Amino acid sequence: MKGFTAAFLIWTLISASGGGPPAWPTHTACKDSSLEVLYQSCDPSQDFGFSIDQCSQHLKSNINIRFGIILRADIKGLFLDASLLTRGESILNYSYPICEEDLPNFSFCGRRKGEQIYYAGPANNLGFDIPKGDYQVLLKLYNEKHSMVACVNATIICS
Repeated sequence: MKGFTAAFLIWTLISASGGGPPAWPTHTACKDSSLEVLYQSCDPSQDFGFSIDQCSQHLKSNINIRFGIILRADIKGLFLDASLLTRGESILNYSYPICEEDLPNFSFCGRRKGEQIYYAGPANNLGFDIPKGDYQVLLKLYNEKHSMVACVNATIICS
């Protein structure tokens, strides 16, 4: 009888959630009168924290960000793939090595599974005005073995 009760409880929980893993909440990275940046983890196993200090339609060349996550895999190498879309059309695809075994760019390069990455500091970019519109950004961080470290779906709303 206990086995039947446990099976029924599991079936009820799976059926109520639609059968898939629950979605992570949508977070606000920054918001002001003309710009809002929202994000949601697309990694079913892990959420993370991210924020932008200066939220402005004019993206400065040096913005300060904060990012925190607990690693589920070692990162001897860490790579970023980014895609920018608007109205379902791809505008830009970009890949960038953040950490390479021979060339660690940040203090968190080489961290091990279970350790925390916390970065608070500048993110250098070209500085530009964000055109009005709605944009979707897909960012994937993965290690040298192509194991996902973090994945985010972001929405940028510029009015």
